[in-house]
Amino acid sequence: MNVIVQKFGGTSVGQKEKRQHAIAHIKTALNEGNKVVSVVSAMGRTPEPYATDTLLSLIDYPNGFQTDREYDLLLGCGEIISAVVFSNELKANGINATALTGAQAGFITDSQFTQAKIKSMDVERLKNELKTVDVVVVAGFQGQDENGDTTTLGRGGSDTSAAALGAALGAEYIDIFTDVDGVKTADPRVVEDARTIKVVTYNEISNLAYQGAKVVHPRAVELAMQAKVPIRVRSTVEEHVGTLVTSKIEDSQTKDVPDRLITGIAHIADLTQVSVESSDKAPINHSEIFTAMADHGISVDFINITPSGILYTIPQHFQEKVKRILLEMNYAPHFYQKCAKIALVGAGMTGVPGVTATIVQSLAQSGIPILQSADSHTTIWVLVEADKLKTAVNTLHRAFALNEL
Repeated sequence: MNVIVQKFGGTSVGQKEKRQHAIAHIKTALNEGNKVVSVVSAMGRTPEPYATDTLLSLIDYPNGFQTDREYDLLLGCGEIISAVVFSNELKANGINATALTGAQAGFITDSQFTQAKIKSMDVERLKNELKTVDVVVVAGFQGQDENGDTTTLGRGGSDTSAAALGAALGAEYIDIFTDVDGVKTADPRVVEDARTIKVVTYNEISNLAYQGAKVVHPRAVELAMQAKVPIRVRSTVEEHVGTLVTSKIEDSQTKDVPDRLITGIAHIADLTQVSVESSDKAPINHSEIFTAMADHGISVDFINITPSGILYTIPQHFQEKVKRILLEMNYAPHFYQKCAKIALVGAGMTGVPGVTATIVQSLAQSGIPILQSADSHTTIWVLVEADKLKTAVNTLHRAFALNEL
């Protein structure tokens, strides 16, 4: 049988009107001769009664007394409610459907509650259900460990659920339905003339996601990439296919995709740049500093290392903690607060001269200093002052003609 996995996020299933749009997409897939596995998130957002944050408020999170195991038990309720409600409405629309929890759908995880990793997939029950029904609605974001305890998959867990099912079932596509019409060339809240990207590679979308784009979770992209199952990022309220995520642009059979150096621009705000220089009093020990950061659970990024110093960024809320740690180690750190990292991503930049020159020149002409930079084959990063973020992203968006896609 041909199977399509369709994931509907909380905003797509939160209201009856939105659920009718979701049902229309399922009907289209069925009319094309497919079986459908529909992965759903908890319904809506706070203060709606079954949204994830609303459920957390019932136990006064984060000040309650629950263990992580009990926390996951509560969190899993939102998706289960959503799956049963959605399955019921499918039946009311004449569609033969049933609902399964993540555990019933075959998700076997480790016991790292709130951040569980999928150990294996047992989709035999799911396959058997598809022999007798046309649609199986699966509660996303959750699984079960080998002790029978409910686990949750962490941020982006429903995307991960959809990708894992798509891989295990050998799906034709994994559709990620959301409240935008696809992956954008930049955050439309920052760049008004951001365009929808028609086709993007797995590596490009994964890089954009890791650098702040929130349309699809990078862990889901990696699962789909390993199984070579295409992803389509689509709008719940529109019919067109949105953005196709595949291994190579030429695989897409899309003839009107232009050559491009840069595919998209992502950003992460609320960062602090940390600088530690060697001195006679405290010769720098690079390993000691990074070990101390790791031991205190502080993730560092945008790292530049020289024999005499270290430059890196941290989430802004960690600044006082980092300052205390480094002072206790007899270092004299310097902090540049209120920074933002901008990432320009594009497979087309590999081996092409002049990309960095365009970035530097365009930002300089807009009066925006670059505090730090780095590059790889497909991504160039620059650190700028946070109050210049919007101007910088718009400047770079125009410089690479992304508004003309």
